[in-house]
Amino acid sequence: MAKNTIELKIKRQDGPNVAARWEEFSIPYKPNTNIISALMEVRRHPYTVQGQKTTPPVWDANCLEEVCGACSMIINGKVRQACSALIDHLEQPIALEPMTKFPLVRDLVVDRRRMFDALKRMHAWIPIDGTYNLGPGPRVDPNMQAGAYSLARCMTCGCCLEVCPQVTPTSKFIGAAAISQVRLFNMHPTGKMHARERLEALMGEGGLQDCGNAQNCVHACPKEIPLTESIAAMGRETTAYVLKRLFGG
Repeated sequence: MAKNTIELKIKRQDGPNVAARWEEFSIPYKPNTNIISALMEVRRHPYTVQGQKTTPPVWDANCLEEVCGACSMIINGKVRQACSALIDHLEQPIALEPMTKFPLVRDLVVDRRRMFDALKRMHAWIPIDGTYNLGPGPRVDPNMQAGAYSLARCMTCGCCLEVCPQVTPTSKFIGAAAISQVRLFNMHPTGKMHARERLEALMGEGGLQDCGNAQNCVHACPKEIPLTESIAAMGRETTAYVLKRLFGG
């Protein structure tokens, strides 16, 4: 039997301190529709299946090609990007919910600020001396380039934090994404000059030692970043750093 409609169930909440509610929508079926397109259709015609007019649902989106990480949400119980979630591959009715490990803003929008604050704490950048031309940088081994590329694909989407049992509204754990970024920037020939600062931050409150090794993060990552390898690598690196510091190295 041919599909004629797309059935959606959206968890709505007008603000963080307002009671949540579910609203159901039915929109015309189109092949190759993704969740973002379906939400846009609901926004154009914000009527529930009961025929009641409602406010258009609110969500985050930017690049629409699984690069920015902004459209992360829980779709049929699984955290993922709405832009790459195709209707044809999902069981209906499709349930849409906001991520639960981040403060709710409204409807499907959450505040991912804790991830960006963690990157600031970890000094996840390469410092330069100025904006002037510094000339060509050091040559990088091709094998290291390949490893760094896989880590650099992180889009700070929040999926790894959403599935992590150590991440709670009250915990300070920075999560797998920030740990992996420390590995990335410590690998860089220029970034190595500030590796000590990153390791010190990584060993601080909410850092590497708070990881419970659940390994949910590596399965949830939409970019297939080897997060557990990064956690293990940084465990070895911090241990070596502590021993070196202890014995005056």
